[in-house]
Amino acid sequence: MVAVQKVKELHPDVVILDFQMPVMNGIEAARQIALLAPNTAMVMLTMHNVEELSKQARAAGIKDVLSKSDVVDHLLASLNVALADGT
Repeated sequence: MVAVQKVKELHPDVVILDFQMPVMNGIEAARQIALLAPNTAMVMLTMHNVEELSKQARAAGIKDVLSKSDVVDHLLASLNVALADGT
C-alpha cells in the first residue's frame, strides 16, 4: 500500500517493487500503480524468480523481474529497458 501511495504523491518515472511486501505483494501493487500511473515503468525484485511469476508480473504491467541474487549485475540494464519504450 505504501508503494501505491508514494506513486500518487511523487509521480515517479520508474518504480522498483519487491514481490514480498507487507500489505500486498508486488504484483497486486503493480496492478494498482498501472491504473493510477500508466506511464510509470515498473521493475520487480524477487527471490522466487520462476517463469509463472514473471508471466503474472508482466501481465500486471511490470517490465522486468529480477532475481535478488542477480540484482547488482542487472538492475541498471533493466531500468534502461523499462524506460526505453517511452514509458
